[in-house]
Amino acid sequence: MARQLMKGNEAIAYSAILAGCRAFYGYPITPSSEIAEAAALYMPPAGGVFLQAESEVAAINMLYGAAATGVRAMTASSGPGISLMQEGISYLAGAELPCVIADIMRGGPGLGNIAPEQGDYRQVVKGGGHGNYRTIVLAPNSVQEMADLTVRVFDLADRYRNPVYVLADGYIGQMMEPVEFAEPVAPPPRPDWAVAGTAQSRRNLVTSIYLEPDQLEAHVLKLEAKYQRAEREVVQFEDWRTEDAEIVLVGYGIVSRVLKQVVEQGRARGLSLGLLRPVTLYPFPTRRLQDLSRTAKLFVVVEMSTGQLIEDVRLALEGRRPVEFYSRVGGNVPSAEEIERFVDAHVEVEAYA
Repeated sequence: MARQLMKGNEAIAYSAILAGCRAFYGYPITPSSEIAEAAALYMPPAGGVFLQAESEVAAINMLYGAAATGVRAMTASSGPGISLMQEGISYLAGAELPCVIADIMRGGPGLGNIAPEQGDYRQVVKGGGHGNYRTIVLAPNSVQEMADLTVRVFDLADRYRNPVYVLADGYIGQMMEPVEFAEPVAPPPRPDWAVAGTAQSRRNLVTSIYLEPDQLEAHVLKLEAKYQRAEREVVQFEDWRTEDAEIVLVGYGIVSRVLKQVVEQGRARGLSLGLLRPVTLYPFPTRRLQDLSRTAKLFVVVEMSTGQLIEDVRLALEGRRPVEFYSRVGGNVPSAEEIERFVDAHVEVEAYA
């Protein structure tokens, strides 16, 4: 398929249809609105359903209904809308319903602004709803990855019968880049567990309620075993010049692209810098960070929040190496120059120590 110049948001909707998605339910919110607009344009000609719900709460419950029928389905929103969806996402995970959620992050808290930020990490990666559940989360850093990872998340959702996120900052959602799309695939056949309104599927019950404590415990432990399996099978990350790095920079989304420039400029000045970019934010690349700690002396986490990704980095490293933190918030993207100055200051401290 020929390369096309396209916004990241539009690439998500287009790739979803190519991956066999045939239902989209959502409510527009900047900076994610182009996903809904593109779904409204592309979904009906593909034989699918587009419906603008009256609210995010309605949209996530419509997604529950569509997923229960075995249809590949998705929604999209941004921080305030994702907050409203959290109860429904917990229901989806508890009922083991595969679906895809795109979160294009904006500034917060509250209404914040419509500029890019990474403040949704905690509510998405840790599961902002109630109970013991996890969602698989993939974080693209380009329009090409918006397309590629969207295809992957539908497969992961089906494989683990679980909600899966595409988590991107508003910068990635709004930027335009050339992108090549995967070949289209037919929607997969209806799974055996789905509710189809037929006599054969009448016995199927899609629910997350288990009133007897032992039954609920068994269900939760079953979910936990599934998440542990995902932690062994799904981890994805990008290493950039880490083979001899004494200082490892850690960031995702648009920040990781800035960090590549920092690595290159630092190496030109004689600093041994490298980049680890988590692609799966859950499952997190814990083992890779631990491997890097054998040779790296310092880790520097850069994110567009007041500190959320850094918690997982520190947990992974378990105190093996020092971890420094640099952030910008409010919709500001850190520049390579300011990160360089921050790294230089801590290199001097390390050398003095």
